Amino acid sequence: MSGSIAQGTSQTHGNTHILHFLVRLPRPMEDVWPAVATPEGLGAWCTAVDVLQPRLDGAVTLRGLGSGRVTAWDVDRVAEYTVEGGGRIRFHLERGGDTGSVLRFTHEFQGEAAAESRWRARFERLIEILESPQGLTARRPPQPPEPSVPLPGQLT
Repeated sequence: MSGSIAQGTSQTHGNTHILHFLVRLPRPMEDVWPAVATPEGLGAWCTAVDVLQPRLDGAVTLRGLGSGRVTAWDVDRVAEYTVEGGGRIRFHLERGGDTGSVLRFTHEFQGEAAAESRWRARFERLIEILESPQGLTARRPPQPPEPSVPLPGQLT
C-alpha cells in the first residue's frame, strides 16, 4: 500500500474553521502512532514539540502552533491537542487493510492561521517518511552511544 491524501474539506461556522483530511498511510497503526503521539515523531514531519505529557490533560507545546493540553488520548488510536492560538488538532487512526492505516485528521481553529496547503505538505512528508524502509527511525537524529560502565579494576 502506498500513501495518499484525500482532498481536504473545510467548514466555517461563524469565526470557527474546521479542516478535515483523510490520509491513507502505508504502515499499520502501531507504526504510525509514534508519529502523532511522541515529540520525536511529530518533530519528524509536523512541528517541533517542546512539551508533551502523553496522557489525558497532559501539557503540550507544539512549536509554531501553541501551548495547551492533551484533550483526548486513546493509546494507538486518538491523540488530540488543544492549544491556545492553534485550536484543536486531532489525529484519529484506524486500520486500513492488512498493512496500512487511515488517519482522520481534524484541525478546528479561530481566524485564518491554518492553511490546507500547509497541512497537505506536512502529510506528504509523513507519507514519505513512512514509505521509507526504516519508517520514523529514518528521520531520527543519531543517538549518542550509551556511556560504558567500567568493569571492576578497570582504569578510567
